[in-house]
Amino acid sequence: MADNKAKRGGADRALIALTEKYEVAYWSNKFKVTPAKLKYAVKKVGHSARKVEEYIKLQKHRAADKSRIALGEAYEVRYWSKKFKITPARLKAAVAAAGHSSRKVEAYLASRTATKKAKKTVKKSAKKTAKRKKAA
Repeated sequence: MADNKAKRGGADRALIALTEKYEVAYWSNKFKVTPAKLKYAVKKVGHSARKVEEYIKLQKHRAADKSRIALGEAYEVRYWSKKFKITPARLKAAVAAAGHSSRKVEAYLASRTATKKAKKTVKKSAKKTAKRKKAA
């Protein structure tokens, strides 16, 4: 819907005109967002209704899962790497293994750390046993 009322074809329906109040009301109702959020989305991605809908869905998804690790964002990789005290490469491997949920990644890393500690303990006890056998 562009603001030329003479044009009513498919191309016209695929556009959002912020100058028309009825269109803002229609699209904000359709996407279930406030008019202010609709206007922000249009300014961010353009007047295409499809692009605006994708942008709004992405924003709703991000808001629903604030503890989601997005590897596509460099600042998030830095943040989560620092938080878990691991390198970005290890973070990417952990996300690939456990998924994008920070809780799942944290549990995965904790289990990996516990497994490594258990292996070290087994090696140390094996060395002590070997020394005792040599001494006897």
